[in-house]
Amino acid sequence: MSNKHGHQARKRFGQNFLHDPGVIEKIVRAIHPKPDETIVEIGPGLGALTEELLQANPRLQVVELDRDLIPVLRTKFFNYPDLQIHEADALSFDFRQLMTDGPLRIVGNLPYNISTPLIFHLLEQAGVVRDMHFMLQKEVVQRLAAQAGDNHYGRLGIMAQYFCRVQPLFEVGPGAFRPAPKVASAIVRLVPHEQLPHPTKDLKTLQAVVRTAFNARRKTLRKALASLITVEQLQALGINDGLRPENLTLADYVHIADFLFEHSGENSNEVSDD
Repeated sequence: MSNKHGHQARKRFGQNFLHDPGVIEKIVRAIHPKPDETIVEIGPGLGALTEELLQANPRLQVVELDRDLIPVLRTKFFNYPDLQIHEADALSFDFRQLMTDGPLRIVGNLPYNISTPLIFHLLEQAGVVRDMHFMLQKEVVQRLAAQAGDNHYGRLGIMAQYFCRVQPLFEVGPGAFRPAPKVASAIVRLVPHEQLPHPTKDLKTLQAVVRTAFNARRKTLRKALASLITVEQLQALGINDGLRPENLTLADYVHIADFLFEHSGENSNEVSDD
């Protein structure tokens, strides 16, 4: 489906362009951008949100993969000479290079097909980020915010909450986009912790433990983590091996990972981060 700028929304980029002025205003209010901040927008599309952000911060930086959109953005915002457009894939982009005046504030209407890997990529760079505001599929926001025992609880939520405070803000219906997606969306705010609530001794070990557990989420821990840790070791850590992966808290996973990291030389089953 094309629009007044003649740009066809591309399925391979997962493009759904935001057009509802009321929703855009609500998002900008939630972000509360200021002129002296380093604000980065991922996937500006046709610039509906960009326009509002530029009015608050004329030095906005945007990262856009679709090269056909870049001339559209340059033309639309020709009167904002300080707007910086980076033609790049956000999944491999080093956001740290943009940090010149204080931490980054990252915003974006994220394409559904890259939202999870992109969030993992950004979490690795959380040290340079003040906050992130994203439009995502509602289900992804539920996964980010889920607590132990919830249906949506899993690897994404655990690792997001390791690095950030997760705050779902509000839902957005399909009609706010062109073309309208088949699912509801929601806005979420991620604020990196100043001090990690449950710091691990080795992040790669924690990531491997969580991945291994949720690759077998329907099994009990004794089976799901059998390649990494014995029943006796789980019990010695005070963890019930009959529980399922979704019943353990972030603190529990850090506890297991730290034990494995400390004993990695003694165990023939080395933890790998495949």
